[in-house]
Amino acid sequence: MKLRRTTVAVIGAALMVLTTACAEDGEGGGSGGADGGGSGDGPTISIVSKGFQHQFWQAVKQGAEEEAEARGAQVTFVGPATEADVEGQMDLLTNELARNPDALGFAALDSQAAAPLLEQAQSQDIPVVAFDSGVESDVPVTTVATDNSAAAAEAASHMAEEIGGEGTVALVVHDQTSLSGQQRRDGFLEWMEANAPGITVLEPQYGGGDQLASAEIAQSIIRSNPELSGIYASNEGSAIGVINGVRESGRDDLVVVGFDSGQAQIDAITSGEMTGAVTQDPVDMGRQLVIAALSAIDGEELPESIDTAFHWYDQTNIDDPEIQGAIYE
Repeated sequence: MKLRRTTVAVIGAALMVLTTACAEDGEGGGSGGADGGGSGDGPTISIVSKGFQHQFWQAVKQGAEEEAEARGAQVTFVGPATEADVEGQMDLLTNELARNPDALGFAALDSQAAAPLLEQAQSQDIPVVAFDSGVESDVPVTTVATDNSAAAAEAASHMAEEIGGEGTVALVVHDQTSLSGQQRRDGFLEWMEANAPGITVLEPQYGGGDQLASAEIAQSIIRSNPELSGIYASNEGSAIGVINGVRESGRDDLVVVGFDSGQAQIDAITSGEMTGAVTQDPVDMGRQLVIAALSAIDGEELPESIDTAFHWYDQTNIDDPEIQGAIYE
């Protein structure tokens, strides 16, 4: 594999508007409250996600609320307006700690920025369960997450197969500060390095998981690289943006490989605009998060990590029951 840099103009960052949880249909909520689920007088688990703008987080929320309901616990679920709003997420984390919940679930936008607040949680005897992305801290009692490196390698393998082991591919990654962003980038690059010497991989570009920014990046990459064979997008927002950017560029010959699910990706795979994607199981992630949090509240010892599943899906298997149980609209 040969690695070279491509300079890409990225559109301005989206307006950073602090938001908390939203209603069940995914619409934005106010800045003072927190959406919740569950019942009874059982433990309360505060969950701080990376956002609400993608269906992935709504699916995690659904799984968490269903498990809390089944176990007589209560959850609150908040997240910033965009996955680039690290400061907003820190404000939400501060607010949730002030509520003094029985446990905290946290998906870090920045693997280092939250360290002081996680230490505060520890001082308050609030067990922390990391999910989706780990943090550079010993505070979390476990991390509930997909093996992002292995999932990215799976995407790389399918990309290489689709372009015949030769050509030039680009990466549009949601961020370089979260561990999930780093692992989904590095897992793809490392697989290509080890297994695809005939493929040139351009320098990764970062769109913050924003659809408009990712579309602009994709169009700029395409303009700068007429020999381009394919683009890999590392999360739901990145993938939708890349699909739109490729469509607007008129390059229907490009192989597009993505991550996560959502109706836009499902439609693109069904129509052939996208080759396929790796999907996590966000509903199960939400359930496992609540199970782990309740175990931590009870003082049970937990493994260092709890691995949730991932699956490759494309036109050939999208209707399989296993895939239908993991993808979300």
